[in-house]
Amino acid sequence: MNTNRVAVERAISLAGGQTALARKIGVTPQAVQGWHSAGRIPLNRVLDVERATGIPRTEIMPEIFSSQPPLP
Repeated sequence: MNTNRVAVERAISLAGGQTALARKIGVTPQAVQGWHSAGRIPLNRVLDVERATGIPRTEIMPEIFSSQPPLP
């Protein structure tokens, strides 16, 4: 399983499900379902997911944020 897919599944789990994650970051549950199907969180939502779940951006999208420090 690829790193991005693992991060999507972990974010959904930590948030309490797809609908809960969607509510926490202000998107529709269908958007989160699309991320799950695609196996990745869109770049423009990475920081929202990081804030909502505590998963560092370096884990969500390591190919982009591998050298960025996590949010305080």
